[in-house]
Amino acid sequence: MSPSHLLALRPPPDIEAQVVAFRQAQGIRDAAAVPHLTVKARSGLDDDLHWLELVPAVAAATPPVPVELLAPCVFPNGRALYLPARSPGAVRLHLDLLGALRPARRFGYEGPHLTPHGRRDMNMDALLDAARQAFPHPPTFTATELVWMRKPGPGGAYQPVQSWTLGGTRDP
Repeated sequence: MSPSHLLALRPPPDIEAQVVAFRQAQGIRDAAAVPHLTVKARSGLDDDLHWLELVPAVAAATPPVPVELLAPCVFPNGRALYLPARSPGAVRLHLDLLGALRPARRFGYEGPHLTPHGRRDMNMDALLDAARQAFPHPPTFTATELVWMRKPGPGGAYQPVQSWTLGGTRDP
């Protein structure tokens, strides 16, 4: 199977470290090893990489994105734990990416979610309880970069490949 790609916002190092520590403590190993907030899922992000030419302009036209993480949840299918995000800016960025990239098909679940997934064979009730203890007051942050992340294939994890500064700002 070929690699897959997504475009994301990443939390600052302190929040990323908190999510990574939680995942390690719970024994979670999956494609979401690097914490991120997906703003464009893999639909339309083909291996030809022609879509990459359009991304810098969208990033440059997008101001830094404030993000508020919410209390941990489990997806309705019961197979993954995630930290939802409230971020009108991330939604606007997502819609702008859809408009610029014009994927031939779109996933119904595309949207902004920081998603530290749990494994299917894990007890989601116990994992959700642990997450609520680990994240009693989910943080806020402002994302300053749009990041291309690539997963090499099945069983792999998404890793950052390239990033673009949002709105021409620099990291603080």
